[in-house]
Amino acid sequence: MAEKQRAAGHPGPDPDPDPGPAVVAPPLARVSTGYITWMSIAFFGSSLAYVLPLSYSLALRVDQLAPGNEEVLGYVTGTAQCVYLVLSPLIGLWSDRLRSPFGRRTPFMVLGAVLGLIALAGIALAPNVPLVGVGWVLGLAGWSTAGQAIQNLQADRIPEEQRGRVSALVGLSVQVAPVLGIGIAYALASSVFLVFVVPGVLGFVLLLLFPLIEREGGSRDLVRTSGVTAGELFSSYGFNPRKYPDFAWNWLGRFLFFMGLYFNTTFGTFFYAQRLDLPVKEVAGIVASIGLLGVVAAGVGAIAGGFLSDKLGRRRLFALIGSLLFVAGACLEAFAYSFVPLVVGGVLMQLAIAAFGAVDLAIVFAVLPDRAQAGRYMAVVAFAQKIPSAVAPLIAPAVIAIGATGADKNYTLLYLSGAALALTGGLLIMLKVKSVR
Repeated sequence: MAEKQRAAGHPGPDPDPDPGPAVVAPPLARVSTGYITWMSIAFFGSSLAYVLPLSYSLALRVDQLAPGNEEVLGYVTGTAQCVYLVLSPLIGLWSDRLRSPFGRRTPFMVLGAVLGLIALAGIALAPNVPLVGVGWVLGLAGWSTAGQAIQNLQADRIPEEQRGRVSALVGLSVQVAPVLGIGIAYALASSVFLVFVVPGVLGFVLLLLFPLIEREGGSRDLVRTSGVTAGELFSSYGFNPRKYPDFAWNWLGRFLFFMGLYFNTTFGTFFYAQRLDLPVKEVAGIVASIGLLGVVAAGVGAIAGGFLSDKLGRRRLFALIGSLLFVAGACLEAFAYSFVPLVVGGVLMQLAIAAFGAVDLAIVFAVLPDRAQAGRYMAVVAFAQKIPSAVAPLIAPAVIAIGATGADKNYTLLYLSGAALALTGGLLIMLKVKSVR
């Protein structure tokens, strides 16, 4: 009837308009150098606050509260990762559907950093290990949410031709952050409270500059409805590997690479202390020295890998190169008992992580099933890193106990196992991900 009325010159009642999809992807266009710079600085800030506890300060706190019980560190970090694994898809889906004048990602970036900073102060003041564990659950959730929001903005804004260099700069920031953090921790070693809080405050300030200078803008034009069905909530925890095979193979390759990485980094402080016969509290200087040299290597690996991959249009090759370099560094450290080979092995591993990271996110964005739901799918992508970071610290204590004699743990087996996992991951990405060169 309405169509006949309009044909006769009578407008009649309008039919219900097509509401379109619940969420639409923002348009892609080249971003400015300033935008990339502030995004990299923000990710550096979140990494500084997040990685330092994992690489040093949590080990220091555990050694103070439970000396001689290295496995406690694995339980603390692993439990926190398990909790965040449950929460991250919900946070990602909420981020995709958030309608606010500040955008979809900025509120999660800022509020996550606030929670993370408060949690770091709580860990420094905690009188026992259980409260340290609770504090790190909150701290990990906060800083991971902030970092994930920045990565979601990459998926929202960065076009294909700029993804390699952005991935490289973000990856480099992850490498540099713990080194600077270790230096800060070494300078503040007399105060556990400052070791936790000063890097957290610095990270918070650096992160906050990004949304203040490069405003995201409102999200009301992108999000039609904020409602989430039970089916959508359930499906946010996974994806269909048959429908998205490249996404699935890349996920598995990342999973194995990061499993190897966390095997060989979670107990790094205790590893260097045992191999160099030093007290744990004196290892910060050694880790900082290795880290400073590694920063140079990481800079070369990240910049060369990221910019070359953009120029050549090749991603998978650099992922494999990163895996091979990781194997070389891990094998060298596995059999090292003096300072020089430990330094060389550590530098090689940082070069490897930078080379892999230079193209890692670029590949992820290329195989993302739906950019409009970047928050949801990036949370699934994060599983490939978060599950290893949760599982590896729980498995590693059993690995280092195999064949252990007295107080000496079997770090040789741990590092060789990490090398094998990382190599398998790199090969899967190189051979199985077909839609990316």
